[in-house]
Amino acid sequence: MATRQSVDEFLQHCEDVIRYAKEQYTEAQRQEHYNDEAYTNAQQMLENAVNDLAHFALSCNAQQREQLHRMRLQLEQLQNDMILLGH
Repeated sequence: MATRQSVDEFLQHCEDVIRYAKEQYTEAQRQEHYNDEAYTNAQQMLENAVNDLAHFALSCNAQQREQLHRMRLQLEQLQNDMILLGH
C-alpha cells in the first residue's frame, strides 16, 4: 500500500514535469526548432512520468488511484499537445 506522503511526493514530481514540459511547449511555439533537445527531453520526462504512474497505481487505494488517474489525464493531454505541435 502506498503511503499518503509517497503519493503526494509523486504527484508533486508529476506537477514539476508538467511545468517543465509546458515551458518547453511555449518556447517551441515561439521559436520552432531552436531548442529541440530540451523539447525532446520534456517529452521523455512526460513519458517516464506516465509509465511510473501506471506502476505506482498498482499499490494504491481507490482514492489514490483517482488522484493518479486525474494526473495521468493531464500528462497525456500535454503529451498529445507536444506531439501535435509538430516540433
